Amino acid sequence: MRALFTAFAAVVFAQPLAAACIDFNVAPQQGGFIWGVVVPGSEVSLDGQALEVMADGTTFLGFGRDAPKTADLVVTRLNESAECRETLQITRRDYQIQRVEGVPAKTVHPPAEQLARIRREAALVSAARAKRLDRPDLISAVFEGFTWPIEGPISGVYGSQRYYNGEPGRPHYGVDVAAPTGSVVRAPGAAVVTLAEPDLFYSGGTIVLDHGYLLSSSFLHLSKVLVKVGDELSAGDIIGEVGATGRATGPHLDWRMNWRNQRIDPQLLAPAMPKP
Repeated sequence: MRALFTAFAAVVFAQPLAAACIDFNVAPQQGGFIWGVVVPGSEVSLDGQALEVMADGTTFLGFGRDAPKTADLVVTRLNESAECRETLQITRRDYQIQRVEGVPAKTVHPPAEQLARIRREAALVSAARAKRLDRPDLISAVFEGFTWPIEGPISGVYGSQRYYNGEPGRPHYGVDVAAPTGSVVRAPGAAVVTLAEPDLFYSGGTIVLDHGYLLSSSFLHLSKVLVKVGDELSAGDIIGEVGATGRATGPHLDWRMNWRNQRIDPQLLAPAMPKP
């Protein structure tokens, strides 16, 4: 019997492990945006949703703050019925949680007279992020690497969350960089401006940049907005100046990113912040 088991085990464990369908640039994680290459003309889907595949075979995908542990990836080559199926393992992250008690209700909840304005502005921002630009040149610039829109101390990180009087506030979906009012903010990569508003209730001076294929950057709390909708930008172009407009307690830049309906972490697409 032992000999039979040994022979069976040798056969089973000698089988090669299944190769990954796509060799991504980095491992999947919550808040991550990743890319890899398939045979040009292939079809790729993630949890049943079709993904874009560029002419050179590059495909890309992102995961939100609370993405589940796994996602189902399917790759089908052109003119072939065989599929490559893979269950992606998504690394979970620990987020900073703060609990604040004794906060006045009026500080936690916006005034009732501002609700109509807040809803109107939210629709405006959502529409800007929903615009689809099929621009391979823009998305290729993302793969080449972003630069920081401004350099300085990181004062807030993606995914962090505060509980006010036991009630959860919205998680923070961006990375905050502390800087004096008036400090120049630059485009982190090639993009087209889809929103340029000087005074939104929550985010104050706000700019949305489209990097192609429903990938966008948002810049909040600006004291000056120096671009207009439709402007074509290159990495390093000046777009605005740091401020403390909207619901901000001090001057800083809040940089956020979205891919489709997922909020992703900009810091994962930027190099290490240079030391002062």
